[in-house]
Amino acid sequence: MHGAKPVRRAGRPLRRDAQRNREAIVAAATDAFAREGMGAPLEPIAKAAGVAIGTLYSHFPTRLELAEIVFEEKIDAWLDAAEKAATAEDPWSGFARYLEVICELQADDRGLGDLASMSTPLAECVESRLAHIRTLGQTIVQRAQSQGTLRSDVSPDDMAFVIWAHGGIMAAIHDVAPEAWRRHLALMLDGFRAERATPLPVPPLHVIARGVKESAQGSSKNRAICKVFAAE
Repeated sequence: MHGAKPVRRAGRPLRRDAQRNREAIVAAATDAFAREGMGAPLEPIAKAAGVAIGTLYSHFPTRLELAEIVFEEKIDAWLDAAEKAATAEDPWSGFARYLEVICELQADDRGLGDLASMSTPLAECVESRLAHIRTLGQTIVQRAQSQGTLRSDVSPDDMAFVIWAHGGIMAAIHDVAPEAWRRHLALMLDGFRAERATPLPVPPLHVIARGVKESAQGSSKNRAICKVFAAE
C-alpha cells in the first residue's frame, strides 16, 4: 500500500451519466497530457470527452486535480520501481533498471515529467509518494556505491539529468525513433559506472539547487524537480 489515493470529494455517489462523463474526461485528459504535456488546453479535452467545459470544471475545478487523477497509476508504477530497485539482489542492476523504468514511463507521456516537476503544491498523497521516491533514490544510489559499481561522486539528484535529457530526446525524435532513448540511456549508464571514472567538474545538483531555490534564476520547473531528486 502506498497510502491514500486521490479521490473525489466526499458526497453523494455520482449518477451514472455523471460517472460516464467523469471517466470520459479522465480518458481524454490522459491522451492529451501524454501528447502535449500538462499545458494541454482543457477545452479540447472537454470536446474529446463529449462534454461542455463547464462539466469538466464541475468534476475537476483545477487542472492540477485532473492531473493527479490522470497520473495516479504512473506515480504508483514509479514508486513500485523505486521500491524494487532499493531491494534488488544486485544493486547495480537495480540502479540501471530504475532509470530504465523512469524513462519508459516518460517515453510516451510528456505530462508525467511535468507533474513531477511542478512548483505548485500537490495533493498530500501525491507529495508523500514523491518524497518516498526521493528517499528510495538515495538508498538505490548508496547501495550501488557500496557495491563499488556506481562511481562514488554520484549524487541521487544526478538522476534528474537523465530525466531532463530524456524529455528533450523524446520531444525531438519520438515520432520517428521512439526507442532511440535506450541508446542514450546506455551511454549514460556507462558514464555512471565506477570503472575508469574521472573527476566531475561541478558540484552535485543539490548543492547548486540550494542557491537556485533562493534566487530568481532558473525556471520554477527546474527548481521544483530538485525536490524529487535532490538530497535534503
